[in-house]
Amino acid sequence: MEVLVLYYSRHGATAGLAREVATGVDATAGAAARLRTVPPVTARTEAPLDPIPESGPPYAVLDDLVDCGGLVLGSPTRFGNMAAPLKYFLDGSSSLWLDGALEGKPAGLFTSTGSLHGGQESTLLSMAIPLLHHGMLIAGLPYSLPELTRTRSGGTPYGASHVSFNRDNDELSDDEIALARALGARITRFALRLAEA
Repeated sequence: MEVLVLYYSRHGATAGLAREVATGVDATAGAAARLRTVPPVTARTEAPLDPIPESGPPYAVLDDLVDCGGLVLGSPTRFGNMAAPLKYFLDGSSSLWLDGALEGKPAGLFTSTGSLHGGQESTLLSMAIPLLHHGMLIAGLPYSLPELTRTRSGGTPYGASHVSFNRDNDELSDDEIALARALGARITRFALRLAEA
């Protein structure tokens, strides 16, 4: 069982969350994470790109969505919304919608923001909308996780998150790491259970 951890990151914080989500996936017996990113939206976006960026994981293709047993999707916040590169990729998935290729697969969400009230939850909800149109099953984080009520930085019931503003450094907090890993493990467990059904 592979769970796709698909994200866009501009300055590295969302990529850091993605790696922790993948750690949670990989820690679950019978599953492995497939880490993928999307290219920035530029004038060159319509031109062929190398399948592997200069650094980081390969760029995602639609088959990554088709092949996965579950999806964990991440983006930095852009005015309370997902970043344009991730939306651009999802906007190109209408052929999968027509085929129902993602229907019934579990999905989770993660984000990073520059400020505590910078639109984390609305960004997570904006990423959920196209996944709901695809018929995916969205799962968040339950309050039974102690880190969710203890956190002084990122973490919401809508998904894992990171806050970088007003901190000594841009590293993830212990609570943010724990919640990202919990999200990866949670979506993976759901994917494994659904595969048995």
